[in-house]
Amino acid sequence: MRTFKHKMINNAIMRTLCYGCAFLLFAGSCTNDNTTADDKENNIGVPAGATAFIGNSLPEATTRTAILNHTKAGGAAVNWSNNDKIWVKNDAGQWKQSASVTFPTAANKARGQFALTGTYTGLTHDVLYTNTTVTGSQAQVDIKTAQTQTAPNNFDHAGEAGDCGIATASKTRDGYAFTLSHKASYLCLIPRTSNAFVKRSKLIKVEIVADNNIAGQYNMAADGTLSLASNGSKTITVTTGSGFALDNEADDMSKNATYAVVAPGKHSFRIRYWLSNATDNYDGTIEGTVTKYVTLDCKPGTIHDITANLDPQDYAGLYYLWDAKENFWFGHEWNSASPWQVTKNSTMPEDFYNHNDKYTYLYGIEEGNPRHKNDYSRTAVNSCAKMPNVNEMSWYAMKGDPHWDADELWSTMGHLYKGGMWFKKKAVLLKENNYSTEISADRTTDLRTTDKQMTNNQITMGVPSPADYFYLPALGYYDTGLLGVLAEEGLYWSSSAFIGGNAYYMEFSNSSIEIATDFHTFAFPVMEFK
Repeated sequence: MRTFKHKMINNAIMRTLCYGCAFLLFAGSCTNDNTTADDKENNIGVPAGATAFIGNSLPEATTRTAILNHTKAGGAAVNWSNNDKIWVKNDAGQWKQSASVTFPTAANKARGQFALTGTYTGLTHDVLYTNTTVTGSQAQVDIKTAQTQTAPNNFDHAGEAGDCGIATASKTRDGYAFTLSHKASYLCLIPRTSNAFVKRSKLIKVEIVADNNIAGQYNMAADGTLSLASNGSKTITVTTGSGFALDNEADDMSKNATYAVVAPGKHSFRIRYWLSNATDNYDGTIEGTVTKYVTLDCKPGTIHDITANLDPQDYAGLYYLWDAKENFWFGHEWNSASPWQVTKNSTMPEDFYNHNDKYTYLYGIEEGNPRHKNDYSRTAVNSCAKMPNVNEMSWYAMKGDPHWDADELWSTMGHLYKGGMWFKKKAVLLKENNYSTEISADRTTDLRTTDKQMTNNQITMGVPSPADYFYLPALGYYDTGLLGVLAEEGLYWSSSAFIGGNAYYMEFSNSSIEIATDFHTFAFPVMEFK
């Protein structure tokens, strides 16, 4: 068999263009450049009877060995990975897969050599780059729902994850040359933080959820257009080995840049950065998420930089007796000069019972003290005045489509927690005719004049659209000085009191919500309902 020596030169360079928006995004477009060369290194180690195809990339100056050597807002150069293979259509119109890439110069991953058996004599030959076996006339690529990155700022997993491309190899004086046109799209996630808790955490994975399909088995048309064939998924999860550092206050790709291959298209993303922290939760290691949202037009062959501030929401740790003027621990808050506030569930320091001043502080809150409950009004005028009245609160509880979020991280009183509930916003409830100040969610009872409990056991697990919902953390409560059910339940006062010294409140957990009344002796957080 006659052996033909061919050169296949791939000069696919990704240049990054930037545009401004609230999330500081940078979208890349793909520009290509064809060259030919006569290099004495070619065909080293090609088996007898095989044809050599040489693929070239022109990398930017970098010390990284990723497939996409990328610098923020500065472009990306495509290199070959050690396990890469290509498919070439032979003279008989059959797709044939190459052996794994070899490198004539070991240090130069920009130039890869592929060996194929068969006959290649046409003026042109079609070329495919895909992670799926090509059988028949329909080429496909599998954009993975589970992608793995072993080191920060390294995209060696691109080919396995679903990177793909097409080319036409044209015959030249020395063989064949082609320019690969990439047809997947790519995300580069670059988190940062100024939060001490996050700095002591590791990024263990990133969950990318879109409003439409971004992964699955895709058909590749002759022009490289991708169309979903099967197993469509709206979620891609990138795991990060032993975890990436998050101790950078400014963007630092070397610390934690995380890459994903996604299907092209206009996508609204919910990106959940999963953190593991072993030091800042009383119960040991805590794993949870900080969530960000972004909408992108992910065109084929483009890479998008997504920077994100991972500071979790911090809550002040202020709890009030019903409509008191000041919080229960006023003057001795956990972060004050004289901190008496208990910050751990189910604990009560011994010295509260051994010191008269502390005992009186907890148990002797008399009228006139700004920490004292409001005993003289049926409607709140102090701390609880901004809360919904009990009828309004019942609509949130019964018609607000509550979603328990077990994963979103937040902090309070110097520690890290997770757990809380999402509710439909007032504007959404009004639009659905599910809101009233004058009547409760049973559409019959005015709870301001009737002592009636309401319970909703229909709780959905997960995260709804933030455009239509708002979040309340499970901040627990104080019974005198004892902190309870922090990160397990949320208890929030309404602005409505009831005859007999009771006040209405909402209590929720991961299994139910109640609207009920109780004595003013409990201290609950006060927070705006949107």
